[in-house]
Amino acid sequence: MSEIDIPFNRPALVGDELRYMREAIAAGRISGDGQFSRRCHALLAAELGAARVLLTTSCTHALEMSALLLDIAPGDEVIVPSFTFVSTINAFALRGAQPVFADIRPDTLNLDEAQLPHLVGPRTKAIVAVHYAGVGCDMDAILAAAAPRGIAVVEDNAHGLFGKRGGRKLGSFGCLSTLSFHETKNVTCGEGGALVINDPRYVERAEIVREKGTNRSQFFRGMVDKYTWVDVGSSYLPSDLLAAYLLAQLEARERIQAARRRIWERYDRELADWAAASGARLPVVPPGCEHPSHIFYLLLPSLAARQALIAHLASRGILAVFHYVPLHLSEQARKLAVRPQDCPVAADVSDRLVRLPLFYDLTPAEQSRVIDAVRELRP
Repeated sequence: MSEIDIPFNRPALVGDELRYMREAIAAGRISGDGQFSRRCHALLAAELGAARVLLTTSCTHALEMSALLLDIAPGDEVIVPSFTFVSTINAFALRGAQPVFADIRPDTLNLDEAQLPHLVGPRTKAIVAVHYAGVGCDMDAILAAAAPRGIAVVEDNAHGLFGKRGGRKLGSFGCLSTLSFHETKNVTCGEGGALVINDPRYVERAEIVREKGTNRSQFFRGMVDKYTWVDVGSSYLPSDLLAAYLLAQLEARERIQAARRRIWERYDRELADWAAASGARLPVVPPGCEHPSHIFYLLLPSLAARQALIAHLASRGILAVFHYVPLHLSEQARKLAVRPQDCPVAADVSDRLVRLPLFYDLTPAEQSRVIDAVRELRP
């Protein structure tokens, strides 16, 4: 096998990250909620039209905060797609919730909203919608299924920052949504996330939960003369050093997004004929969806074809990777799920999907190498 010289991901470095980190150090305040955290909060809240945005140490922790804010308790059921990262349900399972796994749509690979009437029950407390590859779920249908029973809708928007559906920003539909700034995401600080609060009723308690269950934020605003333990919570604040790095990326978001869009569109354009001739499929983006070019994937005809393509690309020095193993097939799901569930689309897609390298500074020459290497192999 050749040495890999085109990685699957290379985190973006856009210019002001180190300068902002030096400024944070010079100011003598690098713990959470310093000036750079506040600037990130304000920028994201304005961008998403949210009541409040709070940085967290990861998207996982933002999901855990969501479970706390929704008072998830043992016996509650939470509906999630089977084709997602484990954090999507683990955050709720930590509070005692039982997972109910929905299959995914064969086109967008998002939660199949047509299944919700059959999955929602008297103990359903929340539905978590995951915008796979940043292509928006059918949020109107999901909200319509949830509203009559007062079920909370949370958006796991780890892939979809700056995406839209029907002209509306992803992450603005549910009462809460979560973001990821992991190094594999379009905008990153290495490890990080955010809780987006769209329902103002959750703002005050979210600050308390995030500050270890104390009203410390109110103390710093002069609202109380001392702070104390008032609720459950944990330490979810990232360092202001990470926020400084993140702010530089957020300020360069249009440049980052434009570069990724050019790469995504080139893959889509130049691999279309190969896919048609090879029995493969390119990503589906329904009308009205604007995605942030987070993932470009191929659906191969079979597991064997997928594995052959990954091995072939590796032999050309290119790292391509598969994605999620369906959660409904996991050992933990067998322990926790309300009932055995069959998600055939998720199982099928998991065997056949491969993701191509896609990152901010993937050069035109590197893009050509990836495209040419894919075309060399006929499944």
